[in-house]
Amino acid sequence: MSRSLRRGSIAAVAAIAIASLSSCAAGNAPDTLQIKPDNAAATIGTNLRLNNIVVVTPGKATGDYTGPASVIVNIANTGTGAAELKTVVLGGGNATFTDASGASVPSIVIPAGGSVAIGGKGNPSATVSSANVKVGGFAKTAFGIQEGKDGQIQTVTAEAGVTPDSDLRNKDIYSGYGPSPSASPAAVPTKAASPAAGATTGTPTAGATTGTQTAGATSGAATPAAGTTPTAH
Repeated sequence: MSRSLRRGSIAAVAAIAIASLSSCAAGNAPDTLQIKPDNAAATIGTNLRLNNIVVVTPGKATGDYTGPASVIVNIANTGTGAAELKTVVLGGGNATFTDASGASVPSIVIPAGGSVAIGGKGNPSATVSSANVKVGGFAKTAFGIQEGKDGQIQTVTAEAGVTPDSDLRNKDIYSGYGPSPSASPAAVPTKAASPAAGATTGTPTAGATTGTQTAGATSGAATPAAGTTPTAH
């Protein structure tokens, strides 16, 4: 082998070694490799698969959070009969369902041989009015699904990632998927305080002077004395 070829081979080996060391120093974290970990998934039996399970909170939620949250999931049904999503439990709360038009429904139907996307505009929704979750962490989310009208409700649990509605780290992937303001628990009106015993109310007591002038009292307008003539202005 000629000297020039030897020098070229040595240089190539050195370049490969430097590149390998640089990769090791950078690490294999998802942020470094620009790879997002897969969202949670689960299966029920052989016909039902739940994909891309995510919990979405309002945009400004951070850390330990208690309040409304939406459950995002895509459910595929490869069976020959329709199935129904009956329950979703998240962070100590039960979800309520709406159909694609926003009307309240008792369950969400997954058609036979098809799928349904839950969450986002124009789709059915599953919203928990008050869930205890940690934004940026994971939350145990339980789904109860019934196959066929006479089938038993089967439950499956997944650890779903919790993200705010608008998150720059996720490039706003879930923007618009969070709970609507109407999902917040309604404030309970407080009762008017009852007056304490002996306190004066707005009704005058017997003998008290009211705003009505009593007989013989002088009114605010001056009455000319008898025999006097008002002077002209």
